Amino acid sequence: MDQTHLPEKTTALIQTKPTGRRPEDRQIAARADPAHKTVTRRTALGLGALGVVAAIPLAGLSLRPAFAASYPSWDDVQAAKANEAAKAAQVERITELIRGLTSEVERTRAIAQQTADAFYVAQQDYFAAAERADTLQAQADQQAAIAATASDRAGRIAAHLYRDGGDTASLELFLSESATDADDLLTRLSTLDRLLERNQDVYATALTARNAAQNLSDQSAVARDERDRLQQVAEQRMAEAQRAAEEAEVALETQTLRRGELEAQLAALQDTTAKTVASYQAGVEAARLAEERRRAAERAEAERLAAAGGGVSASGWSRPTRGRRTSAFGPRSSQCGNGYCSTSYHYGVDLSAGCGAAIYAAAGGTVVYAGPNGGYGNYIKIDHGGGVGTGYAHIRDGGFHVRYGQRVNAGDLIASEGSTGNSFGCNLHFETYLNGRPVNPIDFLAARGVAI
Repeated sequence: MDQTHLPEKTTALIQTKPTGRRPEDRQIAARADPAHKTVTRRTALGLGALGVVAAIPLAGLSLRPAFAASYPSWDDVQAAKANEAAKAAQVERITELIRGLTSEVERTRAIAQQTADAFYVAQQDYFAAAERADTLQAQADQQAAIAATASDRAGRIAAHLYRDGGDTASLELFLSESATDADDLLTRLSTLDRLLERNQDVYATALTARNAAQNLSDQSAVARDERDRLQQVAEQRMAEAQRAAEEAEVALETQTLRRGELEAQLAALQDTTAKTVASYQAGVEAARLAEERRRAAERAEAERLAAAGGGVSASGWSRPTRGRRTSAFGPRSSQCGNGYCSTSYHYGVDLSAGCGAAIYAAAGGTVVYAGPNGGYGNYIKIDHGGGVGTGYAHIRDGGFHVRYGQRVNAGDLIASEGSTGNSFGCNLHFETYLNGRPVNPIDFLAARGVAI
């Protein structure tokens, strides 16, 4: 029997690549030590290249360059203290700068949140469409198999009928390529009627299954087209969200670098005691040194965890965390808590080693996303090449140890567990992707010698 099967289309994982840095990004990046693979949340995204491919802002959002301004020096402050008018002007200027820094942080955070939510919705829509396309194709294949089996059975019954009850002339006529005259044709049709009457149920089953297979294949083709469209939307939203996250991080980094000094300068201008400008300046320097020591300690701890590694298998894959599995892949009952209800289909596995526990790269690759992602909270996506990717969700605030565009190896420390986004507690929501579509991480890693 003629069967219709439409092969699965292959959709390549689209990688977003940096197209360049703005001047303020280069200034921030220049302060970082490129030898360090681990960075703090504060600098994780600000250090990365800001440009992304096809980053089209969402309607109503304005992704303008980060807040930029000229800042007063301590010499400016010292000079202004000698003149009341100059001092008043400098106070107004510094107050406006502080207000501008705060406003820019709030603005970029709001945009980052909106784009992250849009990315999450688009990603989940794509996942659902991919699941629907796969389900329809599987059903079409099943119906095609039923049709083939029924057709084969009908043929065997027909052969049996002719062996036991058909005459040789009728059999030869039935098997001939064409009828020679009207009588021959009538005889042949009579034989066909007899076959159909004796084999009606089997024939009907074959016909029904074939029609169902065709219909499901047609639906699957439409579903695959929709899946591919939604994949492109999701990838565009990911690029937009990455850019917005980096905008927010640049604004926060700028505020962190500048606000303390501006507030100290403002206090020095407004101070009527004998305390000198130099003492305020010394306080700022002491705070800077304390922050450097804190970051150095954070780097040392990250490097210690990274040295422990995730236990790389012979296949080059690693367990993403040492935590136990708390939720599997696939359909599940929706649960509600913490102000939200979980989805009825789980596109990954949940692994929990406790708040702050180390998260490792499951394999070598490039970080193609590092930032917020709606219900996933803080999220990292790694492209391993060949259409293979992994995702890591619910990362704690301040828990990023890699940045967008960074190359990582299997077992490298990339983040730490948290409860951001839609989560019932600290855990890692871990996903594996083939050509962008989520697949069962348990089976995927098991095939590579890693048990989770």
